[in-house]
Amino acid sequence: MPPQAPDFRQAALWWLKLGFISFGGPAGQIATMHRELVDRRRWISEGRFQHALAYCTVLPGPEAQQLATYIGWLLHGIPGGLVAGGLFVLPSFFVLSGLTWLYLAYGSVPLVAATFSGVKPAIVAVVFLAAWRISKRALKAWPARALAAASLAACLAGLPFPAVVVLALALGATGKFGASGHAAGNVAAADDAVIGDHHAAPAGRPLLVTATSIVLGVVTYAALGDELRALAQFFTGLAFLTFGGAYAVLPYLHDGAIARGWISSAQMMDGLALGETTPGPLIMVVTFVGFVALGWAGAAVATFFTFLPSFFLILAGAPLVEKARAVPSFAGPLAAVSAAVVGVIVHLGLRLAEHALVPGGAPDYIGFGVMLVALYLFIRRDMNMMIVLGGAALVGLLCGLG
Repeated sequence: MPPQAPDFRQAALWWLKLGFISFGGPAGQIATMHRELVDRRRWISEGRFQHALAYCTVLPGPEAQQLATYIGWLLHGIPGGLVAGGLFVLPSFFVLSGLTWLYLAYGSVPLVAATFSGVKPAIVAVVFLAAWRISKRALKAWPARALAAASLAACLAGLPFPAVVVLALALGATGKFGASGHAAGNVAAADDAVIGDHHAAPAGRPLLVTATSIVLGVVTYAALGDELRALAQFFTGLAFLTFGGAYAVLPYLHDGAIARGWISSAQMMDGLALGETTPGPLIMVVTFVGFVALGWAGAAVATFFTFLPSFFLILAGAPLVEKARAVPSFAGPLAAVSAAVVGVIVHLGLRLAEHALVPGGAPDYIGFGVMLVALYLFIRRDMNMMIVLGGAALVGLLCGLG
C-alpha cells in the first residue's frame, strides 16, 4: 500500500509532537525521525533522509533541528521548513524557561533530577539504537565500515569532530565511496515514499531567504538594548562558528558565558543537566544561559539568534544541495560523511554512558539495567519510545525518593 502524503496540518501536528518527545540529544532525535518518517510513515525515503543528514552534519549548529527543517521543506516548501524547525524548538523553549525560573526561584530541582535520573540510561540506549539502525543502511560496503571504525578511533583519540568530517569528505572525494549503501536497490523501492529518491524537491528561493534572514536579524538586533545586543552578538557567533553539533558547541558556550559574567561554572553544569533531561535539542542550554543572564527576554534573544542562522543555512542551502544529488562527485563525499557519522554516534554513546552509568567513577548497576532493558525493548519488541522513557523516568523517581 503506497504511503499517504500528509497535508500541512497533519505534518505540523507531528512536528509539534516531536518537539515534546525529542529526548536523547541529536542522535536520539535523529533516530526518532528515522524510525517515524522513514520506517513507519514513509514520508521520506532512506536515500533522501541520509542525503539530508549528511548535509546537516557538515553545517555549524544543531544538526537534528536542521534535519527537521530540511525534511519539513521537502514536504511543504519554505512554510513546512519553518514550521518543522520552529515546532522542534518551541516546546523545549517554554519547558526549559519554566524550569530555569523554578531553578532560580528555589535553588534546585530535586524532583526533576530524580525523575530524569532514570531517563539518562535509556537515552544511552537510544543513542546506540541510532548507531545500529544507521549502520545497517550506511555501512553495506567495506570502505564504509572501515571509515566508521576509523571515525570512532579518531574520536576516542581526541580528534575534533570537524576534523573527522573534513577527513571523511576528503576520502569521499577519492571515489572509494559511491552512493551510500542505503541508496542501493531498485527504483520502485527507492521511490516507495512520499518523498522518494527520484521525487523533485520544492522550488528554492535562496536569495529571498538570505535577504529575509538578514533583515530579520538586523531589525531585531536594532530593537534591543545594549545588554541584549551583547547576547545577540555572542549567540550569532556561536551559531556560525561552532561545528560538530551540540557537544562541540558546549565548550565555546561554557567559556564565553562565564567570561562575560552571565553565569557561573556551577550554574552551567546545572543548565546542562536540565538541557539533557528535557525534550528538544541539547543546544537549548542557550535558553538557560540567556534566562540566567537577563530573564525571559534574555532567553528569547539567545534562542532566536542561535537558531536564525540554522533556518538560513537550510532554507537557502537545501535547494542547492538537492540539485547536487545527481552529481556523482558530490554523492561520494556525502556518503563518506554518512559512514563517519556512525562512528561519531557510537563515540557519543560511550561518552554519555560514562556520565550516566559510571557517575563519580562508581558503576550505577540500576542504570546499567535500565539501559539494557531499554535496548531490548527497542530492538526486540519495537516498543514506543515514549513508553520506554516514561518507564525509565518512573524507575528514576522511585529510586530517587527511596
